[in-house]
Amino acid sequence: MSTRQQVRVWSPPVGGITEVLHARFTDHAYPMHTHGSWTLLVVDDGIVRYDLDRHEHGAFRQVVTLLPPGVAHNGSPATPGGFRKRVLYLDTGQFGDGLVGRAVDQPSFDDVTLRRRIDLLHTLVAEPGDGFAAEVQLAVVLARLRAHLTRRTPEAPVVRDARIARGLRALLDEHFVAGLSLRDAAEVLHAHPTYLVRAFSTAYGLGPHQYLISRRVDRARQLLRAGLPAGEVAVAAGFYDQAHLTRHFKRILGFTPGRYPTADARRSSPPRRTPSQACRSRSR
Repeated sequence: MSTRQQVRVWSPPVGGITEVLHARFTDHAYPMHTHGSWTLLVVDDGIVRYDLDRHEHGAFRQVVTLLPPGVAHNGSPATPGGFRKRVLYLDTGQFGDGLVGRAVDQPSFDDVTLRRRIDLLHTLVAEPGDGFAAEVQLAVVLARLRAHLTRRTPEAPVVRDARIARGLRALLDEHFVAGLSLRDAAEVLHAHPTYLVRAFSTAYGLGPHQYLISRRVDRARQLLRAGLPAGEVAVAAGFYDQAHLTRHFKRILGFTPGRYPTADARRSSPPRRTPSQACRSRSR
């Protein structure tokens, strides 16, 4: 039997994620196997039937599936058209060994908010230049998964820690062009990445990634007013490329960098006259 498939696999520059897989299989059946990482799976079309620790389960669109490392499982399509899935392979340090048994007992979670966060995370890891945003989103996803595994409420508690919030803001201000990883910031401030995100969001009313992008857009506006071309501005302001700059610039300001005149256009345009000058000219 031939196996028709569409596969995209890559390793993003995001700490905590070892590999990303986007795939569509019509008739492929996975044999029993294990992974050395946690497997965070969402299914977009179809149903995947799998056995985990000798118990049968199903993965489908309404649920998020988390398979622990070192535990044998298989997988096969349970619908005629096969299945389409997206997978994040997470390094073992994201969850303690004590949670493996919990994941075996309950590998699936019916959580609309978690699914939406994972969808956004997949979008971010697929786009160049959004590594910090992906790290922030990953921290939120991991916190919600830990809450499920430890049987706590998945709603994130409010964190009020002005000192940590100011510390992270100072780091972002210092490195907003070159960028920094959330993991590095956590090491400097001696706090968990999820704690950093919650403290910052509570203190300033927006997430650390939104703040970072706002700083970069402001810098881009200064450089555009000075007459620099958008391609140079993108790199100088910390964006991956001009398309990356344009996307965030328009999202925040409602127009593109192309609205700013170039240096050549400024030199060629006639000087603007004041209303009084225009009146005197008409009266002659």
